[in-house]
Amino acid sequence: MANLYQEQSNNLTRTWFLMIGFFALVALVGWGVSYYYGDVTIFYGAMAFALFMNVGSYWFSDKLVLSMTNAKLASREEHFDLYTVTENLAITAGLPIPKLYVINDPAPNAFATGRDEKHAVVAATTGLLSMMTRAELEGVIAHELSHIKNRDMLVMTVAVVLAGFLAIIADIFLRASMFGGGNRDDNGKAGALFAIIAVVGIILAPIAAQLIQLAISRRREYLADASGALLTRYPEGLASALQKIGAYGQPMKSASHATAHLFIGDPFGAKAGKFVQGLFATHPPVADRVKRLLGSAPE
Repeated sequence: MANLYQEQSNNLTRTWFLMIGFFALVALVGWGVSYYYGDVTIFYGAMAFALFMNVGSYWFSDKLVLSMTNAKLASREEHFDLYTVTENLAITAGLPIPKLYVINDPAPNAFATGRDEKHAVVAATTGLLSMMTRAELEGVIAHELSHIKNRDMLVMTVAVVLAGFLAIIADIFLRASMFGGGNRDDNGKAGALFAIIAVVGIILAPIAAQLIQLAISRRREYLADASGALLTRYPEGLASALQKIGAYGQPMKSASHATAHLFIGDPFGAKAGKFVQGLFATHPPVADRVKRLLGSAPE
């Protein structure tokens, strides 16, 4: 059975393969639209706009997420355990101490965001802080610090923005195609068939993009679990915390599909298990995460 170091390496490799596939899909859709309309500038414009959206979303991601989740700056006096646990683990991980926020919500959950290590933010719900033992809290915070260390904010921001961008492109294309247009200088049947394939690909691309985004999200959770366990050297703490989070089941008051992938647990309280449901889940099943943590715990 793979140990935690192997698990971390395998997840990182799979994630980058998924990201390469994601960028290839965006390029293919841009090329397909430009081919259909016979204008290569559409392709270059689409890639430039996607880059612009990624940079903008990445730069302001912390402010947007904190506003959407109604997170408030945490005080050291009121949340002493949160501060001391985060400080100790950040020093161990060689990270700057992130700003700490608290969300007034009984559902146990937490997330990390920010554009880099120096501008990172960690937020936890009041439900998580009241429910966790210190060892479990250490596991959760180590998981979030691992997201920061692994630069997951960059990867997930790119994935989310590109998925949304492809959906917008497909919608614009479908609306425009209803009123005619397109490249009519097709070279016989082969050209017409190729145009049909391009149209079908553009329509299906947003679905494929969404599946890739969710797959990346699930892989980053596995990676952060493994990295967090290596940081604390106590996988049982994170495994126990995940079980409590999964058992709660009720959705967060500020649950949103736009931020769901950031949290350590599904903010909607959904329990992915069936194959189809699992494909569209932002998080791996808790049972699988616990099994990986405990099954690969160092002896």
